[in-house]
Parts: sequence; C-alpha cells; structure tokens
Amino acid sequence: MRNYFLVIFILITFISPSLNAQYLPKNLSSKEQKEAQKWVNETYNNLNQNERLGQLFIIALYTNKDEAHINFVRNLVEKEKIGGLILMQDDAAKEINLVNEFQQKSKVPLMIGMDAEWGLFQRIAKAHKFPWAITLGAIQDKKLIYEMTSQIAKDCKRMGINWDFAPVVDVNTNPNNPIIGNRSFGSEVENVVKSATAYFEGLQDHNILAAMKHFPGHGDADTDSHLDLPVINHSLARLNAVELAPFKALIHKGIGGVMIAHLYVPKLESKKIPASLSYDIVTKLLKEKFGYKGLIITDALNMGAVAKRYKPGEVDAMAFKAGNDILLFSYGVVEAKRLIQQAIDNGEISEKRLEESVKKILLTKYYLGLTKYEARNPENINEDLNNETHVKLAQKLYSNALTLIKNKENLLPLKCKETYYYVPLEEAPYDTFLSELNLNTTVILKKVSEISTIPANSKVIVGFHKDNSTAYKSFKISQESKNILAELNKNQNVILTVFGSPYALKDIDISKTSTVLVAYENNDDSQTAVAKALLGETKIHGRIPVLVNENIKAGMGMDLKATSQK
Repeated sequence: MRNYFLVIFILITFISPSLNAQYLPKNLSSKEQKEAQKWVNETYNNLNQNERLGQLFIIALYTNKDEAHINFVRNLVEKEKIGGLILMQDDAAKEINLVNEFQQKSKVPLMIGMDAEWGLFQRIAKAHKFPWAITLGAIQDKKLIYEMTSQIAKDCKRMGINWDFAPVVDVNTNPNNPIIGNRSFGSEVENVVKSATAYFEGLQDHNILAAMKHFPGHGDADTDSHLDLPVINHSLARLNAVELAPFKALIHKGIGGVMIAHLYVPKLESKKIPASLSYDIVTKLLKEKFGYKGLIITDALNMGAVAKRYKPGEVDAMAFKAGNDILLFSYGVVEAKRLIQQAIDNGEISEKRLEESVKKILLTKYYLGLTKYEARNPENINEDLNNETHVKLAQKLYSNALTLIKNKENLLPLKCKETYYYVPLEEAPYDTFLSELNLNTTVILKKVSEISTIPANSKVIVGFHKDNSTAYKSFKISQESKNILAELNKNQNVILTVFGSPYALKDIDISKTSTVLVAYENNDDSQTAVAKALLGETKIHGRIPVLVNENIKAGMGMDLKATSQK
C-alpha cells in the first residue's frame, strides 16, 4: 500500500501538467526545482479564485498618458490582482517608479514585459536603438546577435523588466507585408531559426524570458492585424515547410513563451476565427501535437483583428478557452473574469485548466527571480540605456550586416588620395555618412540640381537614404531617384549604397551600376559603420536575408577584406 501511494505521489509531482514550465534557468539543481514547485503550490493554495483569475492578465502601462490612465492601471493592480504589465511609451524613470510601487502592492509579483525587439528603444525613445531583425538576419556570425540580446537583457533588468516579447520568427516571404517586414530575420527558414536561437538564448541565459511570435506564422500577411484580420491561405504542406517550420524547430530548445497571432488560417481552423481564439490551433496543434509546455500569450487584444469582432472581456474568455495562458493588453478584465468563471461553473473550462495556467505563470515568475524582486533606482536611467557601450555594439552589428552585391570595377575600398562625389537621394538624413567619409578621403557633395557639374567617368557614391523612423515605413524608391541612378550609370562609375531594406532593389535595374551595397537601415550608427567599411577599415561580409527578385536572392553577398588604411 505504501508503494502504491508513493507511485501516486510521483505521478502527481512530476507528470501533472500544472507544474510544467518550458523555461528553466541555467544550472538549476533538482533541489532548486523542488523549492520552486513548493513555492508555486503554496502560493496557488493561498490565492482566492479572484486572485487566481487575475494572474491571467497583462495590462498596458503608458507614461505618456494622463493621470486617469495611471489610476486605472493602479486600480487593476490593487483590486483585480492582475498578473503583469506591458510597458509602453515612453518615460523610463516614471515607469521604474510605477513598477516599484505596483510590485510593492502586489500579493504575487508582477510579470513586467515589453516589446523590445530592437532594444528598449522600441518603447523608450531615449534608449539606444539596436538593429532590426532583417539587419541581424544578414549577419553571418550569429554570436553577435547573442551579444546584442545579452545587452538588451541587461537593460531590461535595469528597468525591472522580466519578459521581452521577442524574437519574431515569422518567415517574411511577402515584401509588401505591412507589419512584419523589417521585424523578420528573413525569407529562409534556416536563417530565421539560427538567428532566433541566438536571440532568445542571449535573453534567457541572462534570466530574461523570451517569446517567439507570431504563431502560426505572420510572414505572408498582406493586412496589418492591428487594423483587421489577415488571412494566410496556404496548403498544409506549405504551412509546415515555411510558416510553422521555425516554431517547430525552436519549440523544444527551451524558449519560454509563444505569442499567438490574430490571423485566420483556413487549413488550420475550419471556423473563420483568429488563431488566437482557435482551440484547434492553440491547444490541439501547439500544445498537444507540437508538445509545447511554455507560456502561451495572446497578441494584444486591443488589435483590430479581434477588437472589431468581439467585445472586451468576451475576446479574453474566448482566448482562454482556446488554450492561451496569458491575455495581453486586455481592455475588459472584470468582464473577462466573470465570463471565464461562468465557463468554469458551466463545465466549459475545467478548474484544472485554470490551475495549469496559473501554476505555469507562477513557476515562471519564480524562475525569473521575481520572489526576490528589488526596487530599481530611476536615477541616471536614460544614460544607463544609451551610452558608449550601446553605440559600439550597434555599430559592430551594422558593420557585420553590410552586404556587398556587386563590386564590378573593384571600386571598393575607397582610396584616400582620390576624389569622389556624393549624391544623396530619397527623404532621410545623410550627414553622418558624408562626415565620416571625409575623415579619410575627399568626398564632394552634389545635390540633384548639381549632378550635371560632375565630370564624366568620375567615381560617384549614390545613397538611397530611406526614412527609418519606424520599422513600418515604405522601402520603395521614388521614380525620380530611379531615373537619376539610370542617368548617372551612363557615364559615371557608381557606388550605390541602400540605407534601407534590400526590398528597395526589387524593381531597380542595377545591371549597369558598378558597385552595390545594402546597409539595411539609415541612422547615425549604420552610416558610421558603412563609411568605415567603404574606407577599408572593416571587412564586408553580410548576406542578403530575403528573396528580393530573380537576380537578388537570399544568401547573396561578397566578402571584402579590410585594408586597415585608416
């Protein structure tokens, strides 16, 4: 009889889904795991039903809104016992003070998340910007991505953030995708998986949770899910080979979270409902077929793809029924709690299912060290998030991403004793690039109106400087710029540098352009890095991460050694 009860105890302790967690800190001992499970069980048992339901919600906190918003969030923390916050724009010091206050008031520590795909700059303008995923996808040494996210993890800890809602593992096969684009590592599954692995390991090795998104794959959308419901209308074979492939490859590597997209995939869901609300996709596919045991979180529930179709609270309850553990950006916590409890009372959802999600959340919070939370100091926070360490790392990343597509006349590297002309095109700043070039060679600026004064057979650098103020700006090159490039190609030796997406070259004839480079982004760090590379101070060895057209394919690129002529 004693052996019988021992077996039952072991089964309950080690097989119960309520004690599973995908994320485990490095070098965690069996003793520490037992301590974690003990804390989870004790904490869960000390929560009333309202408090247990509260753990399911992560609410948005803005510091660029009025005091009424702050009080609204404060009320949810104090009365509804919510499980966490997602920090939005924009004041880092104020966010720290509020997080300190809310953590102190919470019976269970709050999970603090942020969209920080390219660092905290994504939400905090005074932080330093790191490269977008498309730029990282061009980097061949993926250890550099790990280095970047290790720094992001450090910045998150400085802010009291525990969860970075990244990386995006969508395979971007649609150049006109309005919402993924620059946020994807590229159009090739293998590169996406390698890049995403380095990305999430850099976070989680430093005890910041990652979340791959947007399951089951947002890379071929032509509609912005913030506005309406995209449809991914591919066959099962295609979905398995492309959209689902990175998730399947990463799912057992220990990544702590998966974010579910608001999109309709007919081959995976017979009813016309978003994936985030689909039991077939969240529970049957992700949890049961793929065996994922980490935290499953919805994409923001205020997005048009779901908010246009369902009421606040109603959409939360539907998402929980589908199998999500966490309901992000809820606008109807009180009503959602009522509807979820009603579904439990009616037998639509089991109490065990609630226990499973809440214990998974609690266990992850324990592993992230939230039971030992220390208040953060807001003093010097802007300097801590944006300093020379960040600048050097960002420039190293841009330097390693720079991709040389053509160097027909061996115009690179530039020679110190020669004279070059520079023609900046498109809408964005270029001053840093020009200044850096002129440190070690002679480059004469020529505006469009002055092009006719450039002597024939000169060496002319043309810069397509695209507006990169957000990741969602158009990559397309104006017809005027195309005409100017074509005219210069007739009697000049042109070095074309694209300070923007490689997709910018999609419909541009570069057959007569001597030298072509892709820099991926247009900012001070990328311009500095490109100037140094053109001058031979650093090597060029990036590769195009996306299929651009039949002539510019993923993996394309040439190596150019540094000449150290500084």
